[in-house]
Amino acid sequence: MAKTQAADKTDKKQTNHWLVLILLALAQFMVVLDVSIVNVALPAIQHAFHMSQSSLQWIVTMYALTFGGFLLLGGRAADLFGRRKIFLMGITLFTLASLADGLAQSGGMIIVFRGLQGLAGAFMSPAALSIILVTYREGHERNVALSVWGAVASGGAAVGVLAGGIITQYLTWRWNFFVNVPVGIGVIFTALRILDRHDSTLEHNNLDLPGAVLATGGLMTLVYALVKAPSNGWTSHTSLTFFAIAIVALAGFIINESRAKHPLVPLRIFHIRNLSGADTLMLCMTAGLFSVFFFTTLYLQEILHYTPIKTGVSFLVVPFAIAITATNVPRVIQRIGYKPILMVAPLVVSGGLFWLSHLPVHGTFWGNIAPGMILLGLGMGATFVSVTIAATSGVPQHEAGLASGILNTAQQIGGAVGLAVLTGIATSSSARYITNLHLHGAPTHAVIATATVRGFHDGYLIASTFGIVASLIATFVIRNQAAKSDPSHGEPVAV
Repeated sequence: MAKTQAADKTDKKQTNHWLVLILLALAQFMVVLDVSIVNVALPAIQHAFHMSQSSLQWIVTMYALTFGGFLLLGGRAADLFGRRKIFLMGITLFTLASLADGLAQSGGMIIVFRGLQGLAGAFMSPAALSIILVTYREGHERNVALSVWGAVASGGAAVGVLAGGIITQYLTWRWNFFVNVPVGIGVIFTALRILDRHDSTLEHNNLDLPGAVLATGGLMTLVYALVKAPSNGWTSHTSLTFFAIAIVALAGFIINESRAKHPLVPLRIFHIRNLSGADTLMLCMTAGLFSVFFFTTLYLQEILHYTPIKTGVSFLVVPFAIAITATNVPRVIQRIGYKPILMVAPLVVSGGLFWLSHLPVHGTFWGNIAPGMILLGLGMGATFVSVTIAATSGVPQHEAGLASGILNTAQQIGGAVGLAVLTGIATSSSARYITNLHLHGAPTHAVIATATVRGFHDGYLIASTFGIVASLIATFVIRNQAAKSDPSHGEPVAV
């Protein structure tokens, strides 16, 4: 009888663990979704508030600024003040900011509340990932949980494009924000019921304020400089000034961390070789991937003249492909470890990008786009799952939030750098093509379309090289780990 009760208790605990995973993955899905869902609604928002093109981009930029800038602070706060507490604070602020965005009466209000959404996400996302890290034991069980997390992180952007298209076309742009409200309320009440307290296990709760200010200020300035550089000019006085401020702030942050008694980011954490290697690999991968959704969306709508919904549906091949690899990767990792996957999967992503670098002006979806997108999805699913496991293996529990924040920061900074650089390359390539034609009048629509596609070609081609760099990092930096014979409860063994 006692054994039966113990077994029932264990089964209940396991069930609760998977409910926790579903809850946290849903919260992360909201954060990732909001990066892309608003893109399709931008023309409608611009029309509603008569916004200029330069002010409209701030709806996207402000979210990226606050999200990328506060991630390290959010991750460390989860370790210091309790993961559950920080997660609930983040999801509550995110829900309220989403409601305020939907009710906004001006473009300026939307921009401000988008900033609050990004701030909330920066606390919510690393707290959620760190709860997963301390809930599941290192080994096969955690690998399965992280595979779900990785699939959500890599597939949410594609689903966001589809959701944004449907909502904008059949409801109004406001529902792109309102949709977060009932989901957020559900997550809050469920979290209060099923999440453990996850109080801090540290002997102090001293937040390194100088480090927090320098890291947040430096990262926000860097992201801002990268986003604005293509329009301002990479060597303009404005761009160079912001880059200099970011470098000085981040250098000051490193000096502060080496001297502080309770640093925001203990520099010793980078001695964990796999964490450093995996974070660098993640930065390279997102540098190439963020541009895919940007270029491909423009190609489908501006060149092939797809509607917003048709564009969104076209992206569905990506999450389907991601699901195929993400659900199977944990079993492969259990047998061979994650290093071989990280050596091969980024090259699959590069293959998809190389395919897309040959898109014709009069292309078809299944003949020219889908093969490259499917390769991307297969490579993304395997890479994101494996790199998340690699970046968090061997990290002490009391620094799980910090490791999560660093990984998310690498993802956001990599995406911002890649998008800024590749957009600039594509724009310059298109302009150079038109200039080389030596036209005597204004270029025709056909010439503009050809020039635009030429620019995409160069952007995709350069992006494909980032996967090669990521594969080399996996080969020479990351050390393999395979599970013991009891993978559900064993610790990994370096091989």
